[in-house]
Amino acid sequence: MNNLSETVRRITGAESVVLGDVIQSLWSGYGVIQRATLHGTERPSDDSAMPVVIKHIDISRARANPRGWAGDLSHQRKVRSYQVEKSFYEDFSERCNLRCQVPKFIAADELGDEGGWVIVMADLNFQGLDSRKSHVEQQEIHACLDWLANFHATFMGNSATGLWPIGTYWHLETRPDELGAMPEDRLKNCAGLIDRRLNEATYQSLVHGDAKVANFCFSESDPDRVAAVDFQYVGRGCGMKDVAYFISSCISDEAAARHQESLLDFYFEQLQVALSGRNSAIHFPDLECEWRELYSYAWADFCRFLAGWSPGHWKLNSYSQQITQSVLDNIDQS
Repeated sequence: MNNLSETVRRITGAESVVLGDVIQSLWSGYGVIQRATLHGTERPSDDSAMPVVIKHIDISRARANPRGWAGDLSHQRKVRSYQVEKSFYEDFSERCNLRCQVPKFIAADELGDEGGWVIVMADLNFQGLDSRKSHVEQQEIHACLDWLANFHATFMGNSATGLWPIGTYWHLETRPDELGAMPEDRLKNCAGLIDRRLNEATYQSLVHGDAKVANFCFSESDPDRVAAVDFQYVGRGCGMKDVAYFISSCISDEAAARHQESLLDFYFEQLQVALSGRNSAIHFPDLECEWRELYSYAWADFCRFLAGWSPGHWKLNSYSQQITQSVLDNIDQS
């Protein structure tokens, strides 16, 4: 991939491309995310310079996993995830409005000899979304939940053609090695039932699939405004997968337990507003009833993955263990 600037120039139609700083490396070293400036793009502006972000994916060989999970299955899952991300930006991202903003797609290309892909997107930093956070306050949590509600409303009932048939990076079918590494306990024995319950939900949308706080871009001038990035694991699913995973990423177990109902109340309020604005014929009380029940199943499903992938992970805390136990008790009684 020595001719990145030439590839970007060719697929965008720019007269020239100036590569900028590398923002970060991709997981397991599968490429980089890098800033650049396009010149001479013929856009209607007095300034012909266009700031962009390039996702530069190299799949020419398998890499070692930072946590020790490697091999052909891991490699093929990552390859598929980048194919999915390219499809999302090309075929789905235009439907996302400012209430569930994503980077504007500019161009993409598949590199020869199965080398990977280049995806070019508008730089959110130049749209006022230049803040990344590891600690968030209530207003920022609400902004992310509002984004998720609008994203789920936008794609409610979508068939996810070209994306993952079942979204999230921890989906059971794609994680047999992690399942095998789990201790022989009730959670492992019930993994298939939990997965099936989520997959057979009446109401399905697209889920982001990796909706952690690190994948949201914030505006310092407008705390109610966010955008999301990293759509490698977007696919069909119950929206509670995103909500549970997001909450797990940004607040403590004590706060998650204390604010569970108020956070869910806020999410469902925003989801109802978003669906009504789209003239949806969905009977919202039925959707809310089903998804509220599946919130605990979404937690249990993610905890199943962590128990095999990283059994000492900090997210396997008292709250997540308690909510997982409630699901197992419910299964036993059914």
